[in-house]
Amino acid sequence: HVNSPDLLVNKPTVPTTHQYQPTAVLVRFLTKRFIGEYASNTNSLYRKRLSIDGRQLNLEVFDPCSQGTEARCIVEEPVDWADGFVVVYNISDRTSFINAENILQQIREIRIENCKGEVEVPVCLVGNKQDLCHARQVCEEEGRSLAQENRCLFQEVSAAESYQEIANLFTQLIRQVMEHLKYRADRRCYSSSKSMAKLINNMFGKRRKSV
Repeated sequence: HVNSPDLLVNKPTVPTTHQYQPTAVLVRFLTKRFIGEYASNTNSLYRKRLSIDGRQLNLEVFDPCSQGTEARCIVEEPVDWADGFVVVYNISDRTSFINAENILQQIREIRIENCKGEVEVPVCLVGNKQDLCHARQVCEEEGRSLAQENRCLFQEVSAAESYQEIANLFTQLIRQVMEHLKYRADRRCYSSSKSMAKLINNMFGKRRKSV
């Protein structure tokens, strides 16, 4: 949850699959430390205060339980309230890439079903373990192509080797979320103004007819 002077709210979420947990990516971002991947058996909500473009933001990151859980169940809980998503796959594990593709589709489907047409939401597709290129099963172009199909950001990183790459991708996503929320707020304001103008016009129109 991000509070800024513009009252923007930001809850980038990390949906995952049981084949590959993005905990290493998340821990890198939150603490700058690298911890090898491990399975989570509980849903976790992390908070981080950070400054982006001169704004102090309070960020909430939801990391869902991945133990013995189907990908769809992992996705469903945060989709309605999250303002952005980071979907992580392992470039040395094709199954995790297929699951990432399914998650991207599910995010869109669930939002169509539950979010009153607010389908578009900032998403970043991340290929982790770039340091394991010798064991690569998913080429970079495949990841980039999938991201383009789903109109989302894309980046390959190595949580083991670089904190800055991780920080950059989250910063890029958060900036996009803030722009998206500002657009939605402006659109609501414009819609309210039109409704008010129509109401006033109707009221004065009725008075003219009655005179």
